[in-house]
Amino acid sequence: MSAIVTITLNPAVDISSTIGKVTAGAKLRCAAPLVDPGGGGLNVSRAIQILGGTSTAFLELGGSPGRRLAALLQAEGITTRIFPLSGETRQNFAITETSTGKQYRFMMPGPDWSPEMANGVLDEIKETVAPNNIVVISGSLPPGLPDDYLSTLIAMLRAKPATVILDTSGAPLRHLVEHPTGVDFLRLDRGEAEDLAGHALETRADSAGFATGLIDAGVADTVLVAHGADGTSLISATQRFHCSRAVSRVVSAVGAGDSFVAGFTLALSRGLPMPQALRHGTAAASAAVLTKATRLCRREDADRFLPDCELTTI
Repeated sequence: MSAIVTITLNPAVDISSTIGKVTAGAKLRCAAPLVDPGGGGLNVSRAIQILGGTSTAFLELGGSPGRRLAALLQAEGITTRIFPLSGETRQNFAITETSTGKQYRFMMPGPDWSPEMANGVLDEIKETVAPNNIVVISGSLPPGLPDDYLSTLIAMLRAKPATVILDTSGAPLRHLVEHPTGVDFLRLDRGEAEDLAGHALETRADSAGFATGLIDAGVADTVLVAHGADGTSLISATQRFHCSRAVSRVVSAVGAGDSFVAGFTLALSRGLPMPQALRHGTAAASAAVLTKATRLCRREDADRFLPDCELTTI
């Protein structure tokens, strides 16, 4: 079994609440808030824990929000490797409007990183990751990091060697596509894939064709494209599979992507082949859409949905 390390370069304290209706100008009296650890890699570690696995979560923390985040992770039993952050850990806010079911998410940028901190984090990650670990890099980059920072990090990890699973977006993702470093697995949602492609990807075959282009260009060995309610496709040089999600009802889609990555990564770490890992990831994502606000999947739901997550070839 391979050990898992998750990397969250821009962690957060996620605060969520509800209100009947969001209106401008007036003071909005919200319900008592829920407070959770936030950031892609942290959510993956938390979901892995929920699903019965273990991981080490690498993150950077600073100020009183950082201390609060560390306490939340400790309470959940997450193993952490913490790099001290200059400045305060960011806080994000999500408000659900109960009259419509709409969710408003306010994402803060986080503190600026200096070149010294950026280099220090690379050194610390190099010490944290052992050969043959599975490393998940997930979430946004903080201000101050150059777009090629992930390229440097990925090259260092693959030299270990480690298996790298990447789930990011925006300028860093575009840089990796335009200047391929090569990751083992790249996860995209349909919107991210369409943004990179420059046109709509209306069918599974369209997404598979685009993913094949990324593989041929050396961007990734395997590409995972999430299609929301339609499930997720897995494309490599030799395999093309799609796995349908087990549920159609959605309470909240927040956390579904991170839950997918957790289920997929945990299955890989246990030696399951990629198509079966795809099913486990899809089952975890199916479970996550039934939970409220920033909540992740539930293990009993993921186990229950697994038999209904069917594989088809593309």
